[in-house]
Amino acid sequence: MTVVSGKVAVVTGGASGIGRGIAEALVEKGATVVIADIEQGALDATAAEIGATPALVDVSKAASVEALRDLVLERFGRVDIVCLNAGIGPLSRVADLTLADWDWILGVNLWGVIHGITTFLPILRANPDGGHIEVTGSIASFASNVGLGSYAATKMAVRGIVDALALELAEEDSKVHVTLLAPGTVSTNIGTSSRNRPAGLAGGLSDVDISQGVASDMRFIRPITAGRITVRSIENDDLYCQTHPDWWPIVAASAERVRASFEQYPVMEDEGPRPGEQGGPRA
Repeated sequence: MTVVSGKVAVVTGGASGIGRGIAEALVEKGATVVIADIEQGALDATAAEIGATPALVDVSKAASVEALRDLVLERFGRVDIVCLNAGIGPLSRVADLTLADWDWILGVNLWGVIHGITTFLPILRANPDGGHIEVTGSIASFASNVGLGSYAATKMAVRGIVDALALELAEEDSKVHVTLLAPGTVSTNIGTSSRNRPAGLAGGLSDVDISQGVASDMRFIRPITAGRITVRSIENDDLYCQTHPDWWPIVAASAERVRASFEQYPVMEDEGPRPGEQGGPRA
């Protein structure tokens, strides 16, 4: 079990949406919370409203995340829980994506997580009581769809990182744990992600109000509900955290396509030489 009360927590993307929900839920449980975000106005307002400490951070920049670490350690002397939540969600068909689109979405959704882990994991491992890393993925971490190519690429990638990290931490009997949050539809402003798009990275990605489109008939939950679900999973050291357990059929359909591919053709009776053996591949 991860103890939340009395701990110091950092939440990226904490000024709004799921990040704010997680931060609020952590405060409810008695944690001291630092929220990091790229929007100064929303950051200051949210910090004042929920009783958190604000930090202006661009997660796509390693130096910015390192400065966040230094700020938290200087002010509070420790970090126990790190929630890597910052993310964007504009959509585009793969054929319409530009390199600038990939730079932008990978920078926030994937490199933001990488920067957070490489910066904070050593701190958590050095804690006598360990700590916890939460990474916000998506239902798209398990199943993609039309228009979700770049978004799903980042969310499937962070799932791969979390899966490997969890195994490695368990292998070393670490007191650090990791959780992947895979939310479904939450009432956030992710549909206006382009408000924070850097100059010079224009491309084919565009904001979409999913509540008026493909998700119009789906169940939306409030950010605070998603936050409380997330904190419950952090406390329980769950590997995966689902906000919409009723969405399993979406993931099951994707898993079934994978299963079917294993059974599509019979095993070919062939065994090649192993690396280094005569006739085998060499470096």
